[in-house]
Amino acid sequence: MADILEELRWRGLVAHATDEAALAAELAAGPVAYYVGFDPTAPSLHVGHLVQVLTARRLQDAGHRPLALVGGATGLIGDPKASGERAMNSPEVVAGWTQRLRRQIEPFLDFTGPAAARMVDNLEWTAPMSAIELLRDVGRHFSVNRMLDREAVAARLAAGGISYTEFSYVLLQSNDYLQLHRRHGCRLQLGGSDQWGNITAGAELIRRVDAERVHALATPLLTKADGTKFGKTESGAVWLDPELTSPYAFYQFWLAAEDERVGTYLRALTFRGREEVEALEAEAAERPQARAAQRALARDVTTLVHGAEATARAEAASAALFGRGDLRALDARTLADAVAELPVARVGAGEALEVPRLLAAAGVVPSVSAGRRAVAEGGAYVNNDRVSDADAPLDASELLQGRWLVLRRGRRTLGAVEVVPS
Repeated sequence: MADILEELRWRGLVAHATDEAALAAELAAGPVAYYVGFDPTAPSLHVGHLVQVLTARRLQDAGHRPLALVGGATGLIGDPKASGERAMNSPEVVAGWTQRLRRQIEPFLDFTGPAAARMVDNLEWTAPMSAIELLRDVGRHFSVNRMLDREAVAARLAAGGISYTEFSYVLLQSNDYLQLHRRHGCRLQLGGSDQWGNITAGAELIRRVDAERVHALATPLLTKADGTKFGKTESGAVWLDPELTSPYAFYQFWLAAEDERVGTYLRALTFRGREEVEALEAEAAERPQARAAQRALARDVTTLVHGAEATARAEAASAALFGRGDLRALDARTLADAVAELPVARVGAGEALEVPRLLAAAGVVPSVSAGRRAVAEGGAYVNNDRVSDADAPLDASELLQGRWLVLRRGRRTLGAVEVVPS
């Protein structure tokens, strides 16, 4: 237990803490109950949430007791975003999302033994509370001036305003810490650095009403090398739910990690030890083209979230797409997930499958004539087979799963064709 805070520091997981020396002493002295919360404002967690989930697991592995909160109450409101007011979802939708998030979090924690985890829902203590009770028992301990200083609130006011509903969110989250402190002896709240204002407000509320000093710990928000938000792609968030982001796309997201950031991700999101991580970082610096660190990262995180079998399928698909495996050996779901990440051209059943035209339609080459040149130069492939005759149409028997063709020019330029009913 004594080394867990130092372990978190080495992994780059300490952005802020209230009195680090006191927190280190308490963590070293014995099991500490701590909580981390997630609001069901979407049907799934995304990869940005993984830092919190895995940090909670690290603390549990060190002997401390996690309380994983999915906010059935706060999810009805949503924490203020700098970009604008959140959409209000119905109680039925939020209740469904609450259960989905619980099921995503549970596999990461151990619910047995002396440090057994516990799932909690703030709807339990928030729903029975009247507006009068919230204002008298919680609201009176908050300074409006300090609430206005919160970064998200200040940004919203500067941009045109914020509803009272979102403005008062901090009262609800602070009350969560107070309730968990009273009900379960919780003495530490964990969260992202963007939640620091809410987290410290909860610690201050406990100091004011229960005259006890408790702890807060914030992890940094992971970013890409250009400073943009981690976990976002051009099409949106990278979700943990395999129905929203396929295991193949999830694996590819990590495989594409920038050399400058892969060490940060290995520390924060895998359970590899210091020697392993530093060896992978050294290899990434010396032989970046090998992408050994990215492959280790992709394998580890995909296995944590989706399991070893899904990871093996994603790795097999990734290898096959780039000519290092058999595309025909991929099952229909894995193939469809892999093709979904490529430019896809759709042609009707019965149309002539002429390779130069298909290469151009799928964006593998800029034109039909360029497709002919690629074939003539020996650089055009269909389902990993080199095409030697530009004028010979493909036979329908060559379709993968009776539906797909994977096209490649050279080593890395890929596209696909889907044959659909006419």
